[in-house]
Amino acid sequence: MAGSPAWMIIDFACQQVGLITVPIHSNSTSADFDLIITETESSLCIAADRSIYDTILASVERTKSTARTYHLDSTHEGYFEALKEKESSNELEKLASLKESISPDDLVTILYTSGSSGTPKGVMLSHNNIAFNIKAVLMLLPLEPHYRVLSFLPFSHILERMACYSYLAFGVSLYFNSSKESFAEDFKTVRPHFCTSVPRVLEKMYDFMLEQMMNRNFIQRKTIGWALHVGKQYGSGKIRFVYFVKLTLARWLVLGLWRKKLGGKIRHMVVGAASLRPEIGKLFSAAGIQIIEGYGMTETAPLIAVNRFEPGLNMFGTVGLIVPGVDLKIDSPSETGEGEIMVKGPNLTQGYFKRQELNSEVFTSEGWFKTGDVGMFVKGRFLKITDRKKDIFKTSAGKYIAPQPLQNHFNKSPFIQRCLIIGFQKPFVTALLVPHFEILQAWCLQEGIHWTSPQFMVYNIKVRARMQQEIDTLNEALPNIERIKDFVLCHQDWTLESGELTPTLKPIRLRIMDHYKAEIEKMYG
Repeated sequence: MAGSPAWMIIDFACQQVGLITVPIHSNSTSADFDLIITETESSLCIAADRSIYDTILASVERTKSTARTYHLDSTHEGYFEALKEKESSNELEKLASLKESISPDDLVTILYTSGSSGTPKGVMLSHNNIAFNIKAVLMLLPLEPHYRVLSFLPFSHILERMACYSYLAFGVSLYFNSSKESFAEDFKTVRPHFCTSVPRVLEKMYDFMLEQMMNRNFIQRKTIGWALHVGKQYGSGKIRFVYFVKLTLARWLVLGLWRKKLGGKIRHMVVGAASLRPEIGKLFSAAGIQIIEGYGMTETAPLIAVNRFEPGLNMFGTVGLIVPGVDLKIDSPSETGEGEIMVKGPNLTQGYFKRQELNSEVFTSEGWFKTGDVGMFVKGRFLKITDRKKDIFKTSAGKYIAPQPLQNHFNKSPFIQRCLIIGFQKPFVTALLVPHFEILQAWCLQEGIHWTSPQFMVYNIKVRARMQQEIDTLNEALPNIERIKDFVLCHQDWTLESGELTPTLKPIRLRIMDHYKAEIEKMYG
């Protein structure tokens, strides 16, 4: 569910009387709704609109729940009016006493997260967990009271929920994006100075620029290509004069388009929830929008580390410096300093709701939380995430492969939208690739190749040869054991609806591989 003033008012009202809120992603499956409603023994369900209301109502009936169900459309105005009529001084006093009895360590919310496993688990967070993050953000973000911010990420995700709390603490003007369809228009209307984002939004804007390049004439393509090349050389250090001249020209000709499309006022953007390719962060920063990448988890409400906005305190390709007050260590580091990231601090969850067996797995006897992420420190202080521990696999030849860096490497190709590296207990590395079909179609038009539809074009000999060329070029930068030897072209993008992506748009590896089981088996003969 997207954020809105109504959701924030309901959220704060629940906090005032000690109710525990359980936000559910609007695109969750019916099985997820059933599990969450049953496990939390929900007593009240409020939906954003009639469609979600119908989904919840069906789940309530299936699970035989006694939860009362309402939605925010006007159909239930009579109910809320009836509540007002029942108000009495005794009831108000009762609510006031409830507020006074709430402790900072009390549970405030249960957030269900599926991660890459696809099985939802409820993360319990207290008032203290979230308040710690708000105080940390107040010291880190360069926001001023006259700023405007636009919120467009789901309020059911801890990143945006905590960000919205922080905006109120800063005293900035907070606007909410109403729908995907109005996304571009809302930026032009609000003209925000700041927002939080996920990498996919920036990738989409980058892809748009590449599409524009493919559809222009030779001189225009060369100009856009040159500007993008200049942008990718952008660094966080001091800018030399010659590069400054090139950058100014690149902004004027091409890169300034991004800032203009975002309203023309935006200065800073914090990106989290997934890994951001460094070259995209550099491009947007070169365009005048300072991109700051951070790292966190629902279990840490969410901040663990974040780059800073001050010169010398940020580094592309890393998630920045550890948030003050959070303890972090690299467990059993390798020769290169890589190991599982473990954290401890006031922001750490009380555990998983009704999942004691999971709590025993992720918490050590000393209270350290095992994040499941593998990382290392760069230059002694910048944290770099290298992969998920459970995603690292060994080939049948006994060689370890870390898929995340490889996937990011192959995603550099403008023709590749998504990549999933495969090779567990296999003799060599292969991949599932989702082509960038808009760019691929533009290329086919240039080459005189008749375009039909993605489900047929992925088998086109010339298209496959072009994709092979991209793979061969990117393979050259890799050692032999990490090179893609074969690939499958997927005719449609992985989606939330198909269960192939998490709500934060991370691929669910096992489910995707199961969907393409026959194609994978064919690659290995």
